[in-house]
Amino acid sequence: MATVRLTMAQALVRYLAAQYTDIDGQEVPLFGGGFAIFGHGSVTCMSEPLQDVQHIMPTYRGQNEQSMALAAVAYAKAMRRQRMMFALSSIGPGATNMITAAATAHANRLPVLLMSGDTFVHRLPDPVLQQVEHFGNPSITVNDAFKPVVRYWDRITSPSQLLSSLPQALGVLLDPADCGPAFLALPQDIQAQAYDYPEVFFERQVRIPRRPHPDPAEIRRAVSALRAAKRPLIVSGGGVHYSQAEAAMQAFAERHQIPVAETIAGRASLPHLHPMNTGSLGGLGATSANTLAGKADLVLAVGTRLQDFTTGSWSVFQNPEVKIVTINAARFDALKHRALPVVADARAALDVLDEALEGWQAPAEWAAEAARLYADWNAVVDARVRPGNDLPVTYAQVVGAVNRSAQAGDTVLTAAGGLPGELNMNWKSLWTGGIDVEFGFSCMGYEVAGGWGSKIARPDNETYVMVGDGSYLLMNSDILSSVMTGHKLIVTICDNGGFAVIDRLQRASGNESFNNLLADCRSVTQVKVDFAAHAGAMGALTEKLASIADLDAALARARAADRTTVLVIDVDTYGWTPNEAWWEVGVPQVSNRPAVLEAAARWDQGRKTQRKGI
Repeated sequence: MATVRLTMAQALVRYLAAQYTDIDGQEVPLFGGGFAIFGHGSVTCMSEPLQDVQHIMPTYRGQNEQSMALAAVAYAKAMRRQRMMFALSSIGPGATNMITAAATAHANRLPVLLMSGDTFVHRLPDPVLQQVEHFGNPSITVNDAFKPVVRYWDRITSPSQLLSSLPQALGVLLDPADCGPAFLALPQDIQAQAYDYPEVFFERQVRIPRRPHPDPAEIRRAVSALRAAKRPLIVSGGGVHYSQAEAAMQAFAERHQIPVAETIAGRASLPHLHPMNTGSLGGLGATSANTLAGKADLVLAVGTRLQDFTTGSWSVFQNPEVKIVTINAARFDALKHRALPVVADARAALDVLDEALEGWQAPAEWAAEAARLYADWNAVVDARVRPGNDLPVTYAQVVGAVNRSAQAGDTVLTAAGGLPGELNMNWKSLWTGGIDVEFGFSCMGYEVAGGWGSKIARPDNETYVMVGDGSYLLMNSDILSSVMTGHKLIVTICDNGGFAVIDRLQRASGNESFNNLLADCRSVTQVKVDFAAHAGAMGALTEKLASIADLDAALARARAADRTTVLVIDVDTYGWTPNEAWWEVGVPQVSNRPAVLEAAARWDQGRKTQRKGI
């Protein structure tokens, strides 16, 4: 067998660059590129081969290891898991900075290859720079901290291990059921070691993601349950997007006249005006969807892990006789809450289920009720997102302005704080896809970094980033990245004076405002941050705006601009869109504050409505 002598680092990069995927009949590199912040643990060996493959697999320099890995997460989401990126750090703090991003990818079932330098296997120079020593177990390094938040973990202690480890890592990254981040620890001495690798290992390989088909017995049980239903409801999750099953979902709902409620990750699986759309479900959802969920006698949950914000902590399904049928590639998700599982790819299962239900439709009065409720909900949304010069400005009005500016193919993106609820409840998706609300891990700091990654994935369309002042202060340096690399973003910063959404929860639980709003924090000086000046210092175009009318005009200018624009607007600290379902949090059962005890009693009442899982 012919061999080629390479260092472990050279072999790793050559293997990744040889991986391709087929998207709509076109073969493209599986890795759209990667992000790296080189340090002493990665620069000497990894930078050389990465530089040699820039034409196939470009490397972008991040500003922070966490944010660059979050950009990789957003890229994978924008590409519907069909393509992915890597993120490479040095040892020590560079590695631990990426752990939060790994958890974000893990919670959202998204493929990202994470790699970090590591200490020397031969241990002669120990302790090396940035090494955290464990007295009782010298084999442990900070890279072991990735184990709880990745789907695949390996430490390469011999160059030959790549031959078995890399195919397994790729297998996890491409597996529809087990998809999530993979991590490789790369000891510094092993990166440099040479090995005679089989040339066949580096042959171009076209990866075709598996699309597992359903078991006939599971389909029969699901069909029987659906045919018996009088008030069925589809819950469309993020797996519908990852399976590219949006058209199949729409056709299935139309033919069988079943209303569709969307999860946060499943938003825009149907266009806003689709006749079977009934809005988003759960705590950050629509009255229409939640009302239908309360009456439904069957729930068909497609591609969703049924997170607590989707289910109202399992309080939205109020019919005691309700049955749950799940379609999910992951057995773990399909088996939740006594469901009848169909363990399969969403599109494949919907196609088979559609054929098996030939001629059957839900009762016409059920679809008519859904349409009436959705029309009522949309009238409420229209009133909330109205344009004009009203002061103070609300989050909902800002969402409305961005919605008016966006065009087909654009992406709007947000994450933690109050904006996920505001966007989820008030955004009208006039096209399929195009919305990324990272609420699987609710990761503060995802917004700007994720916008950069999303724009790399979809460079020909605008990417709108909506971020609160708290998240912006936490992580903002990829404003600079987007300007440097030419990946233009339109960023709207909503300044409400601190962590106002947590202040809202704090007050709702009977507590007084404390340590969330800037005005309520321990401080000797109150500072009004000049966000426009800050973003401008990183090369962005910036504007500070006073009204929604100003914002509408500024968004038009931002669309016409040639680089990242950051728009700053003050919003009402207390002007939230009301939550539409109960959500469980822990409220103290013992307190000196009567308001806390009253809140605890209210939450206890909510717990009585919960569906009890087994």
